[in-house]
Amino acid sequence: MYSKAIITSVLILGSISAWGQQNGGWTDLFNGKDLSGFKQLNGKAKYEVRNKEIIGITVRDEPNSFLATERPYGDFILELELLADPAMNSGIQIRSLSKPDYMNGRVHGYQIEVDPSAREWSGGIYDESRRGWLYPLELNPAGKKAFKNNQWNKYRIECIGNTIRTWVNGIPTAHLVDAETAEGFIALQVHSIPKTVEPGHQIRWRNIRIKTGNIKPSPGDKIHIVNTIPNNLSSQEKNQDYSLLWDGKTTKGWRGAAKAKFPEKGWEIKDDELRVLKSDGGESINGGDIVSEKLFSAFELKFDFKLSEGANSGVKYFVTEKEGNKGSAIGLEYQLLDDARHPDAKMGIDGNRTSSGLYDLIAPKKLPPALARKTGAWNQGIIRVYPDNRVEHWLNGYKVVEYQRGSEEYKKLVAGSKYKIWDNFGLAAEGRILLQDHGDAVSFRSIKVKTLK
Repeated sequence: MYSKAIITSVLILGSISAWGQQNGGWTDLFNGKDLSGFKQLNGKAKYEVRNKEIIGITVRDEPNSFLATERPYGDFILELELLADPAMNSGIQIRSLSKPDYMNGRVHGYQIEVDPSAREWSGGIYDESRRGWLYPLELNPAGKKAFKNNQWNKYRIECIGNTIRTWVNGIPTAHLVDAETAEGFIALQVHSIPKTVEPGHQIRWRNIRIKTGNIKPSPGDKIHIVNTIPNNLSSQEKNQDYSLLWDGKTTKGWRGAAKAKFPEKGWEIKDDELRVLKSDGGESINGGDIVSEKLFSAFELKFDFKLSEGANSGVKYFVTEKEGNKGSAIGLEYQLLDDARHPDAKMGIDGNRTSSGLYDLIAPKKLPPALARKTGAWNQGIIRVYPDNRVEHWLNGYKVVEYQRGSEEYKKLVAGSKYKIWDNFGLAAEGRILLQDHGDAVSFRSIKVKTLK
């Protein structure tokens, strides 16, 4: 015989289910009256309910505060509106966790950024208290303009499988493919404030609703995709015509520079990585450089790389192998270097031999500290060559170099560099992609390419 409590619970759940079906599958995450279903974690910022809004208020001397759902969510679509004081920073945690054995319970996980500052990264994806920025909005210039200061902004967040996508005011802002956390709570953040900032700044949330059943992804978009899963091509990347330049398993599509076959020593494929093995730090005297069998003219190349301490390497492009020189093959080089430990960083002119720069020609722009990663961590590089010969280098979602092949400025740079002895250096109509063996341990993965038109 069922108890009255059980019968009542069944009726309530049935009513909620029926209500959700009548409302297109949406369920209110906030009842508009109180904070039922939420709990506060970490900091002690103030959370209040007024006029069917949750209001978060900054306080002094407190870490980041989070108003978290009591239950976890895996796959879902979340929509809400928010109005933030332009003087503050905030975010929406999704698939997040708080465990006693991880930083004493500190909240960690994906955060959808609320950034009223001049940086304009609202809608970007940050990994709170874990890996840092995963999708900065520099990757999506149109998305940077979506957020409106001093206005209500509507956020849409889709978490389906390994894909996380965000929209601000109907404009796509971020597209991440990542497998770090499949389920966790949703939380509204009130960021900590410096001691020099007056407390009392507010962020307001309203119309918070979620859909968890029978969800389908929105139609594809054309924004940049960050995919952290090793050697994986998402369906959206395939739709954008990316392909794997390295298949993650074999040497197919690659050979030694100026050689018929892949090197028999000096390289290894292990743990989803293509690795240059440590030798003596010399240039192409162990296994030697490797090059793609395919030739490229206008293209975008995405690649992940990891440097060992003191390592030197590079990714070269427009490599023709015609020069017949000893050592590394000649080509334009996206420098890979442990700047803090390798002496090459202090050579050249004004930093033009430092990591992510155009080696011996153009120094990279300074990377924002929030995007810098320690030696031994994975970094994401991008090389873009447009049909009009404009070229860009990107590092961890930030553009660090731009120039135009064949311009007068470019020719002057070459004339003052070590490359001046090569006629028409870097001006070939097409060439191969090269991964350099400089005698130091370096790992590559997720090497992807698409043709630019």
